[in-house]
Amino acid sequence: MSYNIALNFEDGVTRFISCKEDETVLDAAYRHQINLPMDCSDGVCGACKGTCSEGDYDLGEEYLDEALSDLEKNQRKILTCQMLPQTDCVIEIPAASHLCRTGVQKHTGQVTKLEQLSASSLELTLALEQGINFLPGQYVNLEVPGSSGQVRAYSFTSLPGSSDASFLIRNVPNGLMSTWLTQTAQPGAQLELTGPQGIFYLRKVERPVLMLAGGTGLAPFLSMLELLKTTGCDHPVHLIYGVTQDEDLVCVATLEKLAAELPWFSFKTVVASAESSHPRKGYVTQHMEDAPLQDGNVDIYLCGPPAMVDAVMHYLDSENLQPNSFHYERFTPSVTKEAAAS
Repeated sequence: MSYNIALNFEDGVTRFISCKEDETVLDAAYRHQINLPMDCSDGVCGACKGTCSEGDYDLGEEYLDEALSDLEKNQRKILTCQMLPQTDCVIEIPAASHLCRTGVQKHTGQVTKLEQLSASSLELTLALEQGINFLPGQYVNLEVPGSSGQVRAYSFTSLPGSSDASFLIRNVPNGLMSTWLTQTAQPGAQLELTGPQGIFYLRKVERPVLMLAGGTGLAPFLSMLELLKTTGCDHPVHLIYGVTQDEDLVCVATLEKLAAELPWFSFKTVVASAESSHPRKGYVTQHMEDAPLQDGNVDIYLCGPPAMVDAVMHYLDSENLQPNSFHYERFTPSVTKEAAAS
């Protein structure tokens, strides 16, 4: 038996390795040609210390307290030279990927579907040469054909490991990728992908979850929900999806289908424009009445533009609400993604 281990490096790069049940994470990483930090490999120095954010494991007793204290052990700190996974795991590595002689992986996909969902949104589907493992919520960089290597970052809407990768893309007027997609792209066109990347991803669901999406920031939540649909969920998950104009609302039929199939999932849509005919106008923070805030016993995930992130932070502060965890990703229309988690 082997386990799937996600190694999250501090520069946002994620690499997946398989680890045999009698193999340490350090040895498995070396087998995959990833040189994790280490000095002694005997549980003496602590140089290979990381944090296991998800999954079960055994550390044994063959290490010194100076390398890993009881306090650190209770905080789920681990030594990769001693850690034997007992399930799939996610491990935070306190080093940049290039220092471990690894980096983002490169993939190739071909356009199989391109649909304009609205004036502001496109849905792109690529057939991959090989499925990409990622944590739901993460993104890849797509190289814009003919742009001399310029890339744009997009979150997956599809399931990890699928042979097809799908993305919800904002149609930016005169945008580099948007222009190529709307004016040049044809079925069969080849795209280069690098990733996965990002620290915005779904953690193990152990309490109610509130998802807040702004515009095409809905994308990572579609991937998260598809995963939870396959694994099951024992806690309520509520999504508030906000857009600027009525016509910006997309994938609502998908959300309705998920809500009908999944008893633990609910959602609502909100439109900011005062001229909207939508029954809920304003911003997501004005429609929190159904949110499972539980006096802070909630994990909040937010993906949207910077103004939305700032507004939600202000709301939580004004309500004196400290959630169990708050993970967010803010994006600007054209180039980069900035993620933070706490």
